[in-house]
Amino acid sequence: MEEKEIKDEELLNKEEQETDNKAEATETANEENTEEQQPEEEKDPLELANEQIEELKDKYLRSVAEFDNYRKRTLKEKAELILNGGEKAITAILPILDDMERAIANGQKTDDPAVLREGMELIFTKFNKTLEGLGVSKIATENADFDTDIHEAIAMVPGMGDDKKGKVLDCVQTGYKLNEKVIRHAKVAVGQ
Repeated sequence: MEEKEIKDEELLNKEEQETDNKAEATETANEENTEEQQPEEEKDPLELANEQIEELKDKYLRSVAEFDNYRKRTLKEKAELILNGGEKAITAILPILDDMERAIANGQKTDDPAVLREGMELIFTKFNKTLEGLGVSKIATENADFDTDIHEAIAMVPGMGDDKKGKVLDCVQTGYKLNEKVIRHAKVAVGQ
């Protein structure tokens, strides 16, 4: 019988412990629920809206300032390009100007027209190569069909025959392109 009483006591102890554990768990859960149920200080919807407005206003002002800075920087860069855009071309042409000055100075020292002509031809060749290096090219007119996109007819020559009709007969003024854009039309006489 003693064994039975010992077992009964052990069972009672276990049940009491389980009951105590359950009670503690319930109290802890209740405390947590009580804390959760207590609402934090709720903000007024108007106050929330005002905060959001201030935040959006700040973002807007920053965006406007950033765009304004971008616009000013772009205008400054554009102005610099306009002012200094021809720097490359002028730098390339300056050596030719030096050659011309030397030709004029040496022309006073000699009376031989062949020497002067040769000097002028050298300068002219150098100048053409410099222009080609900058993207400038002559518009072809010799034996070319008349094209209103690149030619300007200043004279129509009748009676040249059917094979010369609509063809460029003579170039009065050379035309030029800059990187495939016509910057001066070739002035030509056209067969009719």
